[in-house]
Amino acid sequence: MVDFHAYRASRKNLRAARKKFCSNMNTISLLPKGKPIFPECELALQEPNGLLAAGGMLNVEWLVEAYTKGIFPWFNSDDEEILWWSPSQRAILYPGEMHVSRSLRKLLKKDLFDVAYDNDFKGVMENCSRRNDRSEGTWITESMKNAYNDMYLAGLAHSVEITLEGRLVGGIYGISLGSMFFGESMFSRVDNASKVALYYLQKKLYKWRFTLIDCQIMNPHLQSLGAINISREEFADLLKSNNQQQTRAGSWADTV
Repeated sequence: MVDFHAYRASRKNLRAARKKFCSNMNTISLLPKGKPIFPECELALQEPNGLLAAGGMLNVEWLVEAYTKGIFPWFNSDDEEILWWSPSQRAILYPGEMHVSRSLRKLLKKDLFDVAYDNDFKGVMENCSRRNDRSEGTWITESMKNAYNDMYLAGLAHSVEITLEGRLVGGIYGISLGSMFFGESMFSRVDNASKVALYYLQKKLYKWRFTLIDCQIMNPHLQSLGAINISREEFADLLKSNNQQQTRAGSWADTV
């Protein structure tokens, strides 16, 4: 789950990955288009951490196959190959174990925000894609938006929308497969709105007995909210069990 606080570091990783890919064609798999087939995650590079492969396609079939194997896409622009990642350390958050600070607890008690699910998936993605520094670009490209919107239409991608006086001010989107939620990105237009979104997401997932929220890459912001790191091997073991679970597909708009 990439947030604004970690974005500049993320861009450096992507630039490093592009150099690594160009100079190490023999160590990174170049995936053909067609049926999704990924290399074993243990083959991912140590530097940049987790770079596994490049190429392939962005569609529902490829994304489902990737997430069930602990792989996620991340790249600079629609003019470049898709980069596929499986980092050696995976940041996760257990539903019900989010660290709620005293200030956030006070904010929640004020009941200033309205919370909804799957009412404005495109709006959440669009807000997540906007950068404060436009010269840096965005990793949420038009291809990304189209692919994840197709996942949303398939009932596999979901969003949490936080509104204030009718205006979308915060949110999260991600993928739900089995009893795991794979967080992709979150945003705030007012202070703490993304934290409010995460709070209500993990609260709902705890009620539904989801096992974890995949936050992908650790950063200080996620750590302060209760995320922890587990190894790639531990994450793979959890995925094996999760892939046997039934997915709560369809819209979450009217769920309790």
